[in-house]
Amino acid sequence: PMIKVMIIEDEPAAALVLQRMIEKAEDYEVVSVCGTFSQAVAEYLACSAQVCFVDIDLDGESGLVCAKAITEINPGVKIIFATAHNEFMADAFEIYAFDYLVKPFDGARVLKTLQKISQQYVEQSAAPEQSMSVKGISKLILKSRERTVFLNTERIIFAEHSDGVTNVVTEDGTYATSMSLKELAVRLPGGQFLRCHKSYIANLSRIESVEPYGRWTYIVHFRNTEATALATAEKYEEIRNAFV
Repeated sequence: PMIKVMIIEDEPAAALVLQRMIEKAEDYEVVSVCGTFSQAVAEYLACSAQVCFVDIDLDGESGLVCAKAITEINPGVKIIFATAHNEFMADAFEIYAFDYLVKPFDGARVLKTLQKISQQYVEQSAAPEQSMSVKGISKLILKSRERTVFLNTERIIFAEHSDGVTNVVTEDGTYATSMSLKELAVRLPGGQFLRCHKSYIANLSRIESVEPYGRWTYIVHFRNTEATALATAEKYEEIRNAFV
């Protein structure tokens, strides 16, 4: 089935350029193009697009607020912000943006983003029972011999794999699962979580600070927990760029 895309962009020329780029990608169709907050929310309710390209500045209205309204309708939607400026990056990731594109659009960059989304859909369809959405909340299902836990993914701070067990650290406690970090990463919302080290996945919106630990490694500190994660030098750059 085709993946439905919505473009929320107040400049008709930019919207047309983006639409042509998207339509070059296999398995994607643009089902709606609009330029205002109110129109975007109404059209989203009608078309239920799986991917939304959102301009940060909608003719004076906030694309960030618009995106937040859409994610409240469907937490599983992939939001890709588009803007001529970089200064909104940290705000964008608070809304768990899947990606962030700077104008003028680069066709290869747009296609790369769409390929990443396609890959996620392929991986998720291979194991659909492990994630779900209930009443607008993205949930992760963790099964053990004793019980099945339904975790609100927004409450996950980070995950750590050691000695064959993955521990998921949340505001309410730590949950163990036999799922690998690779499997877990597939089931967590893209843009919100980053595989920052071979043994760790971090929730970007929970990161408080990062400090050097040796030559190639960093310690990641989070809000609401004393526990810490590790990040490689390469992934530290990704974390830093997310907040530039």
